[in-house]
Amino acid sequence: MSSPEQWTHPEPRGGPAATAAAPTAEQVIAGLRATSEGGPELVQLLTPEGERVENAEFDRYVADVTAEDLRGLYRDMVLVRRVDREANALQRQGQLGIWVPLLGQEAAQIGAGRAMRPTDMAFPSYREHGVAWCKGVHPTELLGIFRGTDHGTWDSVETRFHPYTIVIGNQVLNAAGYAMGQRFDGKVGDADGEATMCFFGDGATSQGDVHEGFVWASVYDAPLVFFCQNNQWAISEPTERQTRLPLYQRARGYGFPGIRVDGNDVLATLAVSRWALDVCRQGNGPVLIEAFTYRMDAHTTTDDPTRYRLSDELEAWKLKDPIERVRVNLVRHEHAEQDFFDSVQAEADELAAELREFCFSMPEPPVGQMFDHVYAEASPLVAAQREEFLAYQAGFAGGEH
Repeated sequence: MSSPEQWTHPEPRGGPAATAAAPTAEQVIAGLRATSEGGPELVQLLTPEGERVENAEFDRYVADVTAEDLRGLYRDMVLVRRVDREANALQRQGQLGIWVPLLGQEAAQIGAGRAMRPTDMAFPSYREHGVAWCKGVHPTELLGIFRGTDHGTWDSVETRFHPYTIVIGNQVLNAAGYAMGQRFDGKVGDADGEATMCFFGDGATSQGDVHEGFVWASVYDAPLVFFCQNNQWAISEPTERQTRLPLYQRARGYGFPGIRVDGNDVLATLAVSRWALDVCRQGNGPVLIEAFTYRMDAHTTTDDPTRYRLSDELEAWKLKDPIERVRVNLVRHEHAEQDFFDSVQAEADELAAELREFCFSMPEPPVGQMFDHVYAEASPLVAAQREEFLAYQAGFAGGEH
């Protein structure tokens, strides 16, 4: 594996990669199926058994991480998972219309989220509850989206966290435009520069919006980290139905570096994300990160994963649980006592109770709310539609049907 310094500038056309013999289709498919562990190119700093792995290229990006910081990352993942499980239960009880689980992807999201600075902008899809947590968005502010009462109540400018995007891959175009603006405004070029991070899944890489975003970010050297959470399943389609090569290798075709990291390793994800953001801040253009992880629950609460994947696969990935490996490391190296784990669990219980109480107490939105914020400025046409609709609703209140 080449060093981060070598990845700062893409290999020129006509280089060694251009003259290498192309693999056959059979070799490609065999290679994809052989990468269930992520392959030798996988960046990993913490094994599933909780052992620290030395990495000459990336150790320096987490050299400042203390035992207290590691406990903080553990706390983040535990709290975010509890929020996810509570919201999933609320949907099953009819309190939410739908929920999008992140179970198993906590390390990918917390590692990337904690790598970002307050000035960095994040563009999520609809599963980035952990990134929202890192950017200061309280879990209760997510509930309205899935209850159908609002589009998210947080301030995107203040938090630097864009609203959730339901249209698959569309956030990549939004992120590319924002990062281009950072470039045009001169907010890149040194270590204090800004950067943008865009999150999407492996299935989204088959959408045209993602590839269009790759093109624009590349040719304009936009400070944009494309963060692909490869959770192995695009709803019911496995990765080999999405690509003939590992996803991170697609970056080369657009002229910027790509890297694959163990998405169940919060320390490695933090290191690789910090490196990628630094590359962008310095004005070297975009980077693609493929976080190799696994979706341990359904795609959404409307999905039944037992129809398309084997239980043996799920059980194998449970052994790579992102939270457990940090817990084992903390215990093994005596960085945390049982009192710490108990306190985190108690905090998770309190957060779950707060989320549940908030959900039960959410007021019904006004009927005319759907007409609010359609445009940045008032529109006579929308105002007329609003009045007509409210008059129609008033007729039902009087018993007329």
